[in-house]
Amino acid sequence: QTSSSKERMTDHINYGQLVSEIRSENIKSITINRDTGITYGEFYHSNTNGKKLFRCQTDKNLIEGLVNKLEQVKKLPNIEFVMVSPIMVTLWTTYVPMLLIVVLIIFIIRKFQSSIGNSSMFNFAKSQAKLFSPSKDEKKTFNDVAGVTEAKEKLKEIVDFLREPGKFQKLGGRIPKGVLLIGAPGTGKTLLARAVAGEANVPFFSVSGSEFIQMYVGVGAARVRDMFLEAEKSAPCILFIDEIDSVGRQRGTGLNGGHSEMEQTLNQILSSMDGFKTNHGVIVMAATNRPDVLDPALLRPGRFDRQVVVDKPDIKGRTEILKIHVKKVPLANDVELEMIARGTPGFSGADLANLVNEAALNAARCNKKEVDMIDFEFAKDEVLVGSERRSIIISPQEKKVTAYHEAGHAILAALMPSADPIHKITIVPRGISMGSTSQLPEEDRHNYSKQYLTSLLAILMGGRCAEEIKFGKDGVTSGASNDIQRARDIAQAMVCEWGMSELGPCKFGNREEKPFLGRQVMEQSRDYSEETARKIDAEIKKLITEAYATAVKTLTARINLLDTVSQRLIDKETIDAKEFKQILNQKES
Repeated sequence: QTSSSKERMTDHINYGQLVSEIRSENIKSITINRDTGITYGEFYHSNTNGKKLFRCQTDKNLIEGLVNKLEQVKKLPNIEFVMVSPIMVTLWTTYVPMLLIVVLIIFIIRKFQSSIGNSSMFNFAKSQAKLFSPSKDEKKTFNDVAGVTEAKEKLKEIVDFLREPGKFQKLGGRIPKGVLLIGAPGTGKTLLARAVAGEANVPFFSVSGSEFIQMYVGVGAARVRDMFLEAEKSAPCILFIDEIDSVGRQRGTGLNGGHSEMEQTLNQILSSMDGFKTNHGVIVMAATNRPDVLDPALLRPGRFDRQVVVDKPDIKGRTEILKIHVKKVPLANDVELEMIARGTPGFSGADLANLVNEAALNAARCNKKEVDMIDFEFAKDEVLVGSERRSIIISPQEKKVTAYHEAGHAILAALMPSADPIHKITIVPRGISMGSTSQLPEEDRHNYSKQYLTSLLAILMGGRCAEEIKFGKDGVTSGASNDIQRARDIAQAMVCEWGMSELGPCKFGNREEKPFLGRQVMEQSRDYSEETARKIDAEIKKLITEAYATAVKTLTARINLLDTVSQRLIDKETIDAKEFKQILNQKES
């Protein structure tokens, strides 16, 4: 019979009826569940003279009374008394769910392990350093590194030691255990470290400083120990820690946020470097762009006692870097790498690699077979200024104002002494700029003369002056906001840092050391009186006002040239150096 048919043949009775049937000795068999109070079994039905199933839901508190009544008649032959043991109920309700939970946890752990392999929770203490083997991975050499000649010369000694350690040891010499590469982002510090390993033909372990710090205390120190053990097994080798400032900050200064895990990791690095023997052949190299925050214990002799500065490349270095990056790029005959290098002062190796890539992408978009100079110019504008905004709607009046603004900059740049020559003028909107005037330095400048700086101030004021001359004082626009800000910064530096004002060769304000190489972030502290502050403000204003007057005088005397250049920009939107020089020569003659 099915369960549904049994359910229909079962009589549902109450507690009183059950007691009555027990007293009448009609019960054939009975089962009692002490936990639920459910009672069921068979009894003799008086109407049908046959057996029938019954079911009774009773209160658990009445179970004992029911048992007593059954015990009074259980010896009679027509009654079978069966009681359910509570042990099975306890097993099913308590231990079985716990067992299922344990099985589920084990399943999740194994699934987690199989999905992330060696990075699972049981391998937190393992070193995260990536191994580059000279026999299996692509080997880098000094030929792959350009623009850092001085840094390569300093590192050749490390290469010689890894190749011939006995040459130095027989004379009692001690090779530095650690070499710290200091330089701005993108200058090739990691590539330089790999090149050292490639030149020496030894294994190269690479790890980022941030990979040591985890949420669990002690993991960072354990990873450091494991990393140094792995390096010793592979000696001679190079162990490279990138961005070491993330784990090697000075202790007790608050710069690390009081992170005890970071301090433990740093202590382990210091201890491990002390434990190295000089004849093990393991060189520890590290890179940072924030040397000012490193703990002094890292820089003492016996640890990172050799420091190599990796500067941004000069014109010659940028040309060499471009030659490396264009090896796999088909170039047109008009491409002049030296001119591209001249137009990219301050570019790092990574910036130049991105420039070449952008030029190649633009050539591909235009379905060209070769990358020409136009593509490189486009890429340079893309990197320096931003993408073209051809979709922006510009009114004829706004276009005219922008043309005069850029023409003012260009004419001043062409006429002011010591100024860099013009490379390109455009009124095509890019990024947040409505137009731009590009200059092409003939050489890298490391020092700036007062004449060069005053000329630069006049050039920056040229855009606003041209607007005022053509459209009146009420017709000037907000387009000169960036020019004014840059002029103010230069004038302030001339007065407060370089002593190029009537206040004399004095330095005002103590500028904090820059936390990022090549970037000024912190404000300078003030160490002068209110009276001196007023004099400084007056000198800054004087420099800018004199530059503005020079720009107005120069452009007013050449109003026809200003109109001609502006109209050419309105017609063509972009003027190159050759065309601008022709216009200039025609008007000057």
